[in-house]
Amino acid sequence: MAKIVREPIQVYLSADERAELDGAARDMGVSRSEVLRRGIGLAGGVAYAGPLRDLVEGGYLTPATTGPGAPPPSAPVASLRKILAELTADRGET
Repeated sequence: MAKIVREPIQVYLSADERAELDGAARDMGVSRSEVLRRGIGLAGGVAYAGPLRDLVEGGYLTPATTGPGAPPPSAPVASLRKILAELTADRGET
């Protein structure tokens, strides 16, 4: 049988997120880690639809993983207007 190698990861959660995670683990009868693993599996299978799908599929835009707010200072983010203008230019549209 192949040995499963796991890698540690650190995640910062708000009090509400931690409570939701704990509740899900309790309701499912599994560890918090297992809830996160299952959530990652589900998120990987999500097909994004709507007007931004091309941007998501092209890797230009990633779906939100947190609520609205200012982006972290160490991760500059292009405005959606700029991204859409570049996409339009790349497609040769006017």
